[in-house]
Amino acid sequence: MSKQTEWSLLVPGPLGWEVWKRQADGAYERREGEDEPTMVSELSGLPGGDLALFFPVRGFHALPFRAESKDESLFDDLATMHAERLGIRADPMAGQLSDHFEVVADDQSTVLLHAVLKKPGEGELPLRTPKEFDLSPRAFPVEGDTLCVWKELGRWVFGFYVGGKLLYSQATSSSSEAPDDSVLREIRLALSQLAMQGLPSKPSLVRIWPPEGELGEAGALSDAFATRPRVEARPDPVMPDPFSSLLPEDVRAARVARKRRNQQVALVSLLVLAYLGLVGWFGYQLWEKQGEKKKLAAELEQLQGGAGEMLREHNERWEELGPVVDTRRSPMEVLLAVSGAVPKDSGLRLTTADLNVASGELQLIGTAPQSAPATQFYSGLRNSNDLAWLDWEEDPPQKSAKGWDFRVRGFTEGSQQPR
Repeated sequence: MSKQTEWSLLVPGPLGWEVWKRQADGAYERREGEDEPTMVSELSGLPGGDLALFFPVRGFHALPFRAESKDESLFDDLATMHAERLGIRADPMAGQLSDHFEVVADDQSTVLLHAVLKKPGEGELPLRTPKEFDLSPRAFPVEGDTLCVWKELGRWVFGFYVGGKLLYSQATSSSSEAPDDSVLREIRLALSQLAMQGLPSKPSLVRIWPPEGELGEAGALSDAFATRPRVEARPDPVMPDPFSSLLPEDVRAARVARKRRNQQVALVSLLVLAYLGLVGWFGYQLWEKQGEKKKLAAELEQLQGGAGEMLREHNERWEELGPVVDTRRSPMEVLLAVSGAVPKDSGLRLTTADLNVASGELQLIGTAPQSAPATQFYSGLRNSNDLAWLDWEEDPPQKSAKGWDFRVRGFTEGSQQPR
């Protein structure tokens, strides 16, 4: 409720639906000059901003009861069980059609009103989705223990209030100009039922709100109670605080769809922003690389003189020294890697290990008790990571008087010479 003037109330009036718009001072003013349709869906030209719809008395079941508990977490389950005992159950597929309201509490129990909304039919919801829903008897400010009787959508209805809070309400079948005997009979029956349940049933004040206001008549209620009824204009509606949690399924589905649509829009916007961010980042990287490239090209152009020639000569000499300065090709590292390729406990031994670092050649000659260790030795040389810079050429092991002689030669690319 960020802006008071953005709210409008849709309230069932004596003959049809009324529109009340909140003013700057917080009070509500009725929209005049238009017919009052009997179906809320026929309301046209609704004010902008948020709407609150008050369901008429005939649109819900009022089921007051006393809960032998003060634990609010139990109230919902107790209210549901109370309604089911009376054979009334909200349609679980039609949205949130039930709610309970605390009326009065003592040391050990709490009096609650459980309201079960009848599933709204066609035309019973406005064309523009309301933000809040509640019950029409809760729209009117009432004080004390009061019986209020008023006309709603062509029929007389009544409500019992305890301490200004709604305890029970009911729509009658009477549409007479003033409350008649049938209205009185239904009020007395409701009071008897409340008394049998141990609920407050002795209103100290009776108020009648006829369509004509103070010019109306009390009819059959004139002398029916100990206190004389007050005939007066119906008070202007106000916002209940807080609103009920009632939410018909059509409205809930629309809200879920709108929420899902908003989430999808937000997700697409996020993806677009992420895409634009990536494009910008890659563009910046490309621009930066282009700058580096231009800078290097300029430096290279400066070095194309004598300094560039010296650099090329230095690089060529350094490449010639590669076999010497490369630690992998040092005699100690090469022989260590060769010894690692010798199969353990195989009896294989080397008689000659000739390493020419400058030419990148290695020749190994040895003997083994069997041919298999020599073959394993060949495989170990090929699979050695430390000798991966060499290509290998092996002679098949030859049988000799001392066992099996073998010879293997390693060479770098370009250094292989024909035997």
